[in-house]
Amino acid sequence: MTSFWNNRKKLLADIRSGRNLAKIKARGKKIRKCPICNKYISEEELEKNSYICKCGGYFPMPALKRIDEIMDASYEVIDFDISFSNKINYPNYDRKYLNAHIRTGLKEAVVLAKGKILSYPCLVFAMEKEFFMGSMALNTGKIIRKAIEIAQENSLPLISFALSGGARMQEGIFSLMQMANTVNALSKFLQKNLYISVLTNPTMGGVTASFASLGDIIVAEKDAHIGFSGPRVIEKTLNIKLSEDFQSAELLLENGFVDEILCRKEIRQYLGKILSFHEDMYGN
Repeated sequence: MTSFWNNRKKLLADIRSGRNLAKIKARGKKIRKCPICNKYISEEELEKNSYICKCGGYFPMPALKRIDEIMDASYEVIDFDISFSNKINYPNYDRKYLNAHIRTGLKEAVVLAKGKILSYPCLVFAMEKEFFMGSMALNTGKIIRKAIEIAQENSLPLISFALSGGARMQEGIFSLMQMANTVNALSKFLQKNLYISVLTNPTMGGVTASFASLGDIIVAEKDAHIGFSGPRVIEKTLNIKLSEDFQSAELLLENGFVDEILCRKEIRQYLGKILSFHEDMYGN
């Protein structure tokens, strides 16, 4: 109770003095804080500007918004009849899954769409940060494998947008097995088909160590953080001090792990150009 009154008194003092007005407004509508400039910006304004702050700082982009911005208007979102299962009886997993479903409207941390980019047919899947930080679980792996199979059956180029904290700890070994599941499906697909992997911020853990790193062409979004274990874990394990640019897209480009770094608004045109180069491969 004391805490409530202290917060109320502070809020009233802020209103009277004109301090922290951005924070006060944030309580009344959807406002986000930029990780770069620390200023507040409305969700509506972010959506209009591809989730980029006025200072140039990037916010994670929702999977459906990403697909809507990248693909031509006539795309089709492919839905799957999947059921949730708490296979290892992880505490509160059922409740957290339901909350993620209500918050995003999604059944899993990945969205799959079939359509065109600049009139070139393709299949695209994008991961959703607000659904368990885009972590890869059993059903996530199933959907990604199905995406690969659909692309192969229909002779379509495949494009992925990775955004993930890695394997979903609430599913233990079932989550880790999806690394092998997706890689196995890709090994067959890559023999005759084009796969473009786009790495966004962050791309970590088992996602980095599996399908996200297997693209014929690997593109990183500007300022993306890409790696397996986090830098703090590595520093403590190896007892070393890492460079400030460790696991940055720029360092990965320098060392040949990615082929290109792009600003968010450049990606659609870039993908269209790559698809046009491979038009003869698909007889379009």
